[in-house]
Amino acid sequence: MSRPIQVMKFGGTSVGDAARIRSAANIAAEASSLRSVVVVVSAMSGVTNTLIAAAGKSAAGDEAAAEALTTALKAKHREAIEALIPKGENRQRLLSEIDALIDRAANYCLGCALLGELSPRALDVIAGSGERLTARIAAAVLRDMGCHGVAFDATDLIVTDEVHGGARPIAAATREKTRAALVPLLEAGGIPVVTGYIAATAKGIPTTLGRGGSDFSATILGAALDAQEVIIWTDVNGVLTADPRIVPDAVTLDEVSYSEAGELAFFGAKVLHPMTLRPVVESGIPVWIRNSFEPHKAGTKITQTARPSPQCVKAVTATRDVALIAVAGPGIIGVPDIAARIFAATASVRANIVMISQSSSQDSICFVIQAGDAVRTEKALREALHEDVRHHDLDHVTVNRNVAVVAAVGENMAGTPGIAGRVFSTLGNEGINMIAIAQGSSEYNISFLVEATGMEKAVKALHRAFGLSQIDSDEEVDTGARVTTKIN
Repeated sequence: MSRPIQVMKFGGTSVGDAARIRSAANIAAEASSLRSVVVVVSAMSGVTNTLIAAAGKSAAGDEAAAEALTTALKAKHREAIEALIPKGENRQRLLSEIDALIDRAANYCLGCALLGELSPRALDVIAGSGERLTARIAAAVLRDMGCHGVAFDATDLIVTDEVHGGARPIAAATREKTRAALVPLLEAGGIPVVTGYIAATAKGIPTTLGRGGSDFSATILGAALDAQEVIIWTDVNGVLTADPRIVPDAVTLDEVSYSEAGELAFFGAKVLHPMTLRPVVESGIPVWIRNSFEPHKAGTKITQTARPSPQCVKAVTATRDVALIAVAGPGIIGVPDIAARIFAATASVRANIVMISQSSSQDSICFVIQAGDAVRTEKALREALHEDVRHHDLDHVTVNRNVAVVAAVGENMAGTPGIAGRVFSTLGNEGINMIAIAQGSSEYNISFLVEATGMEKAVKALHRAFGLSQIDSDEEVDTGARVTTKIN
């Protein structure tokens, strides 16, 4: 490639309606004057939820759900197309293509209604339809602006394993297919517009990368193309020191490391999909988080080693989207394989474990998982441990959904004495009870479990205790090129 490559991902709110799609196209077109640009798009706001809801209703026997889906999606996308593309042959061709894709998704829903079931494979096909629609509209808008925009389905680019609902990419195969398809277009000055979230197995069976997986798509493609950088365009100004809905005076960080961003994403920060950074870590490709509603703002740069901050704790994150599972009983004590059996059962349903804790007496093991994994994890554990419970070696398997995880994150925490003490004393002074505590070997985070009702209080207290609102962020200067922000 003669020009550096920049991969830009636009999330659902950044392509939420006609105006936002036009804005995204403008951003991509402007950047393409300086470098080669690959655009990755999510579905328009609310579309993926609509598709998943329709699939669920269909599987429950509601045959009318498919027709309702067709009506809703055609109206939404037709409105956007009519606002973006002038009357004529190009608009009509695009409308026909969009209608055909929506009819295809509706037909899959109707099939689920007739069968009375929704397989993970079918759900992937249905749920990933929204990105296909957006990609074609965005590419058409770029063409209308005089750019050579071409829509690509990531099912033809990103190769994954065969796990539906949360597939993992196969790097070598993805690199080969991506470069073969996109590099010729990029060298010709074109702008590929690629569907986020979706992919396919080596046999071409559609998969998805998990909810929020369009971020992941962008970095997978960035790594495959040896991109200069990846920009995640979203609806916030970057990575903040806390959720501004909880802490109104939270501030934007100008730089964070891969490790810090990964910890924040894993422990609940919604600005990044937890898997996003994995493809780019080895190659050191920087990832930017920027606001498509305020494109003049600098955003946050994520790199291998961010500039040191005087604050040991750089950010506090939290999530209620978790459940605590506890396995307890005398049969756990001294049994070498019990932990292996517990976690094998958890792994069999692809549950995402956030925290693990075991009592010193070894008679209980508890772990925290994503709330969406709780039902199938509990079922798998009860099946795997059925004989142990029957023989009273285990007392119970319990699930507590009324909990939240709070995490204090920062690279400077490593090796700094007294951080844990400050965290615990801060929470103690606020009367917040910690149910479980964990610290990674990297020492980049201290995470703890509290009752869900105490989550916001804990975040506010820690943010205040570590002075995170005192970081001064200078206003950006928009030069028309790379915008930079200084943090003192």
